Order: sequence, then structure tokens, then C-alpha cells
Amino acid sequence: MGHGTPDNMNWAGLLQNLLLLVHITLITCGSVQFSLPEELEPGTLVGSLSKHFQPPYQLLTQEYLWVDNTTGNFYTTEKKMDREALCPTETKAEECIIPHNAIVGPSGDLIQFPVIIEDINDNAPYFERTEIHLRVSEDVTVGTSFLLDDQARDNDVGLNGKLRYHLKGSDDVFSLKVDEDLIVLVVQTALDRETQDTYQMQLVVTDSGAEPLSATATLVVAVTDVNDNCPSFSSDSPRSVTIPGDSPKDMVVAQVRAMDPDTGPNAAIVYSLSPKVSERAKELFSLDSLTGCIRLTQDLESDNSEELLLKVLASGHHCPPADTQVTVTVLPKANQELTIKIGFIAEHQNQTMVIPENQPPAVLAILELEDESSFKGSSLAIEGEVPFTLKPQNGKYLLSTSKPLDFEKKREHLISVIVQWRSAEGSVIVPLRRVIRVVVADVNDNAPRFIQSHYELEVEENNQPGMSLLQVSASDADSEYNGRVTYKLDKSTSAIFNIDSITGQLSVSAPLDREQQSVHKLTVFARDSGSPPLESMATVVIRVLDQNDNAPLFHTPHFTFFIAENVPSFEQVGRIEVKDPDEADNGNIELRVVNSSGPFVVDNTQGTLRTTTDLDREIQDRYDFYLLASDHGHPVALTSTARVTIFVEDINDNKPKVILPSSNSSCLTVSPGTLTGTMVTKIYAIDEDSGLNSEITYSVVAPGSEQNSSPFQVDSRSGNIILSQRLLQKDLGMHHLFVVVRDGGKPSPLYTTVWVNLLVNESTEPCLLERVPTWTGTADLVQSPSKSPICEAETSRFAQMTLLIGLGMFVASLCLLVVTLVLYLKQRRNKSTSKQDRYDENGIPLRLKDKYYSDE
Repeated sequence: MGHGTPDNMNWAGLLQNLLLLVHITLITCGSVQFSLPEELEPGTLVGSLSKHFQPPYQLLTQEYLWVDNTTGNFYTTEKKMDREALCPTETKAEECIIPHNAIVGPSGDLIQFPVIIEDINDNAPYFERTEIHLRVSEDVTVGTSFLLDDQARDNDVGLNGKLRYHLKGSDDVFSLKVDEDLIVLVVQTALDRETQDTYQMQLVVTDSGAEPLSATATLVVAVTDVNDNCPSFSSDSPRSVTIPGDSPKDMVVAQVRAMDPDTGPNAAIVYSLSPKVSERAKELFSLDSLTGCIRLTQDLESDNSEELLLKVLASGHHCPPADTQVTVTVLPKANQELTIKIGFIAEHQNQTMVIPENQPPAVLAILELEDESSFKGSSLAIEGEVPFTLKPQNGKYLLSTSKPLDFEKKREHLISVIVQWRSAEGSVIVPLRRVIRVVVADVNDNAPRFIQSHYELEVEENNQPGMSLLQVSASDADSEYNGRVTYKLDKSTSAIFNIDSITGQLSVSAPLDREQQSVHKLTVFARDSGSPPLESMATVVIRVLDQNDNAPLFHTPHFTFFIAENVPSFEQVGRIEVKDPDEADNGNIELRVVNSSGPFVVDNTQGTLRTTTDLDREIQDRYDFYLLASDHGHPVALTSTARVTIFVEDINDNKPKVILPSSNSSCLTVSPGTLTGTMVTKIYAIDEDSGLNSEITYSVVAPGSEQNSSPFQVDSRSGNIILSQRLLQKDLGMHHLFVVVRDGGKPSPLYTTVWVNLLVNESTEPCLLERVPTWTGTADLVQSPSKSPICEAETSRFAQMTLLIGLGMFVASLCLLVVTLVLYLKQRRNKSTSKQDRYDENGIPLRLKDKYYSDE
């Protein structure tokens, strides 16, 4: 007993380790791996474990993948794989690997295999800032480079994350140079801030994916100023001015202006009088060094006219001064008052003339200058640019319009008539003027004008009745009734649209339905109240936005399909027609099989139903399940269902099975006194196929002469073996009938064969068959059964060899069983050697029966 304990422990430990290895082995399958692109649609086939392991199959986690327990095929789940979310820390040189664990095989082995998530170009590059600002001096040399720190990023990897840059809108002033990860802006032409101080371009980045994605940032280059310009006097600076002889102190006589195109301190200008100005000018005038204003330094009391010349200098930083001259003419004080007499010809009220617009030029009034003795040679003139003329005629002046007046441009004109006096020094203006007021009367010559001629708006369908859409607005340049505007819609407009005739507020009185009409185009008229009235029109385009108000609609509530049982896996069963009148995500339909574990899935990319495994009509000839169609609408997805019935059509894939007789070695004794026409025995066979494929016929195969001489015949339909003629002395002995059982399959039937062994004998002892008959004729039993010779009842060499091999395998298995039992009993009982001898005496002898009986 002392020596048995270690043996027990060793065997128990060995058995425990063996079981542990068989049932809970963790295999890291280096050669088993799957690669799939990210963002695959749900239900996509991505691989199979059937090539590496035996069924059944079970995934421990099914967050992203699920597996068919029978076929081992992997499919994606509703939760899509996002490589950037699953592997956010991986560098672009590393793969995104997600390990998966599964239990496979009959023994339940635990395996681990990697799933590599391949990148797709689903991320566009992006800039951290949408605007990039750069300052460049205008005196920079051509070819100077500036480094741009704002590089784009792309979350994809490989070619999908490789970025390329280019400039748009640079007008060849700048170019872009990219060296590895450095982006450099190069100046191509000379810059001039005074010509253009800002350049706005588009920096475009594009990845290298099969369908490239791009992003844009605005690159703003500000050109900074250098002092490369000097002051110069503008053309609008006064060259000569005239002032009355009684002008007061500090009156502004004139203001000179100089310009420097530079900015900031570079554009600072200082004004000063030239040292060459006369002492009289220095005594009467002063110059503001910053503003350029020339003022009187004292009150004037001049009875004589005089002319003074002022030379003004404008100095800038590091620039020679620019100069200009201003001539100031001082008029003498007037001793007598001049008067201008007006004789109105046109319609007037309170010294104001009223003239309708659009009238051709006409004389309005006659003007005359009185008491001009102090200013001999004086005349009248119109000051400023106005659409009026003043022409002398016989000492008087005719005031006329120079062109038709326009009420909408200017409703009132003030005509300033001045007195000009020509002195010895030249022509000067006497400080006397008369202002004539002209009012332009409106006529209806303007149609209303919309603020914009085309309106577009978006409205969600299923709106509340009476909802306000927008307010159109038109203005009329005419006045009063001529400018009073009302609104109306075109007569062909749908009655659900209304517009307020006064305010132009457009509304809809009923809910809109995008599925019936997605765009409404309205014509709005604006009419004034003039006589005759004038009108204009504008268009309003209303785009109806979709709401998820329609569930998916199947073409029929019940789909029926027929499919042959021999179709391969993933064969198309039929097309599922389903529509959703909504648009975008609201009309994006996804189909899936529900309430069924059958071997069918929906291919959403093609809208078809497909098989997932091989079909067998003999196992199941009909499948009933439901399809669920759901859209991707927001906030709630809508669904609908349809019933699907799939009939599996039969093919001739099953041979007939013979039930009776039970074996080829069966034997039946027939008495010689059996009456003709008696049914001796029966052949019964079944076929698991259907239709013609299961219709069975029976026939005896034998040469023509022997077939006619046999006293036994078989009924081709029922399989009944009938005694067709009276038994004679020569019929005593064994009869071997080789019967072919055929089905009715097309184009080629399937068949099986059976031996019917009949012994014609007076004895009632059991019929003994020494050996099983064999067929040595042609194998083409279906095509030419009548020409196949009857075989002799002897065992072929092949059959003998097969029997010997089978017996050898049986003996070897039995020996292995005996050895196992011996070892087991040795460990359990720890018997001695004597007991082992007694066990040998009780061993089971191996015996083979020499004969086979028909009743066994």
C-alpha cells in the first residue's frame, strides 16, 4: 500500500492537468487575425473562424462584433468602430489592435485573436485658428521667407493623414514653400503699403486620401509702413480767396491741406509761412502749424481793394518742404446797398416757385439789378452747381431750368444769385446775394421698388396654421398717393398663403407638407396709388424643411420568396422594397431581421435579403420572420415591420432509403406450394425529398433471359414481391433478387440497391445466408438496369480486405480498452500479481460469428 499512494497522486495529477489543458486552454493565435476598415455599416461580414477552428463559436464580448455560433462568421454590430476613439494615443506608425476572446470547438477552448482596425479617411484636416495674421514691412526684399507656425492637424494616419498645402488668392505676390513639417511664406514681388496695405489669402490644406478632404484658414498679411513718401499739397487746396473789407478778427480765410501717403509718425506734417511773405501779409494773417488754417489777426476796415500773396510750406520728417501759394483779395466796404428785383413767370407762392418734375427746360423768372452806381460794371451770376441758368438780355437776366427736374433726386432747390464786380485788379464778388427757392412737384413716374427682388426662407413642415413667414417691403420714391404702396399675391398662388396688403406680412394658413411639395415659389406685387398706378414684383422662394413624420413604408406587408436548398452561403434571396418619403437622415432606412434565429441577414447596401449558411429543406422547408425598418430621424426614429415567408425548394439531394428488408443478409423461406399471385414479401423505401424527387419505383436488375425465367417479380410502384408463376422442381434453392430503388428526380434520378434473398424449400427451418451477395456488373444501374448482369454470391477481394481492416481496427480498439481498464483497476484496487492472474482468467474472449442469420 505504501507504494500505491504516489502512483495514485501521479495519475490524479496527470488527469487533472489533462482536463485543464483540454477544457481551459488559452491559445494566443498568432496566425489568426482580422483586419477591417473602421466605420463599417452594421451587419457587414468581416471574417470567419471556421477556417481555423471547429464549431461552435462564442464571443465573450460583442460590443463591436458578433459571431454566428454555427458558421463562425463575424459581423459588425450597431456600434461602429471609430479608430480615433478606440486608439487615441497611438502614433501614426502604430496599428490600432483590439484583442478579442472567444470560446471555440466542442471542447470549449478559449482563444484570443487580434482585430486590426484600419484607418479610413473620415477626418478632415483642421487648423487650430481659422485666421492667421502676419506683419511684413513694405521694404522687405523679394525672396524673403516667413515661417508660419500654424500647421494643420489630421487625426487619420498613413496617406489619409499626410498633408499638402497650397495658397489661393495670392495673385503671385506670395508663394508657399513646404519643407517637411515647416511651412514658409515667400515674398515674390515688391510690396508698397501705399498701394495695398493688406493681403488676404486662403491657406488650403489637403490630405492624401483616396477621396481627399481639405480645410481652409484665412491668411492675412498686413504690410507695415516705412517713411518712403514726402508731403505734397492736394489739388483741392485753395489757390485764391476773396474776403470783404469789413471782415472780423479770427475769421478763417482759407485752409490748406497737404498729404503724406505714409501713416503714423511718418505722415506728420508741419505748416509754416515762407520767410519771403510780405510784412503786410504777416501783419494781417496767421497760420496754424497743425491744421493749415489761415486766420485774420485783426478786424478789417478797408475802403480799398487789395491783393496779398501767401506762400505756405508743408514739412515732413526727413523730407524737403512742399509749397503752395494762396492769393487773398480784400474788397472795399460797400457804401450803398444793391438790390436784386425778381419778376416771377412760373407758378409761385410766397416768393417760392413750384415746378412739376420731368418738365423740359423753361424760363422761370426775370431778374434785374438796381442801384449799381457804386459798382459800375457789375453783373449777376448763379453761385454753385445747380440745374438752372442765368442769361443777360437787355440789361436784365432770364432765370431758366437747364434740364428737367427730378422730385425723387431733390425736392427743393435754393438758387443763390450773387453780384460780380470787375475792378482794376480783376473780377471780385460783391458781398450781396439773393436766394430763390424752387419746390419740385411730384408726379407718379416711379413704380414701387422692393428692398430685394428675391426672397428665400426655410420653414419646417407641419407648422402651426397662421404662422408668419416674412415681411416684404417696397418703397416708392413718389410722394403722397403716388408713393402709397399696397401688396398682393399672384392669382395662381395657393390659397394657403396670405399677405397683408398694408404691411406686406406673408403668412401661411395651413401646415406645409414637404413630401407633397418641397418648394413653393410665390410672386408678390407692390402697387402704388397713383393715376395710373404703377407696380413691380418680387419672388419669394419657400423651402420646406423635412421633419421625421413618415415611417418607412414596405412595398407589401408580406414578402414571399422561394429559394433552392442548394444555394451557397450569402446568396441573395430577394430584394426588399421599402421607401421613406422623408429626406436625409429622416429617410435613411436601415433593415434588420427580428424575432428570428434563422440563417438570414439583410444587406442594407443593396436592400436585399441574403442567406448566412447552407439550407436544407429536409431539416426545415419554411422560414417565417419579421423585418424591422427604422429610419435615422431625430429626435425619434420611426419604424415599421413586414412579414417575410421563405419557402425552401427541394432539389434531388437524397437517395431513397430502404427500410425493408433491414439488410442485404436478410433471408426468407418460401414454400414450394405457394400459390401463384401471392405476395411473398415487400420492399419498403422512403425518400426525404419532395415531389417528383421523392416518387419511388422498384425494378429487378438481371439479364433478359434470367429476368423472364425468375418466378418472382416486383411491383414497380408498391415494391411488393409476387410469385408470378407456379414453383417447379427446378426452382428449389436460393434466389437472389438485385432490386434497384429509384426516385423520380430530374434530370438524373438517384438510386439505392438492396438484395432480396428468397429460399424455396420445404423445410421450415430458419433461412441461413452464408455470405452477402455482391454486385460485380456495371455501375450504371439507372440508365441501363436491364443490361447489368446478375452477380455471383461471393465476396470480392475488396470486400474481404475491407472486412479484415475493420476487424483489425476493432481488435486494436478492444485491446486499448482492456489496457485502460487494467490501469484503472490497478490504481483503484492496488491488486497483487495473483489477483491480476485471476483477472486474466475472467477476461472477455473475442469471438466472431461465422454465420449471419436473417433474423438478427
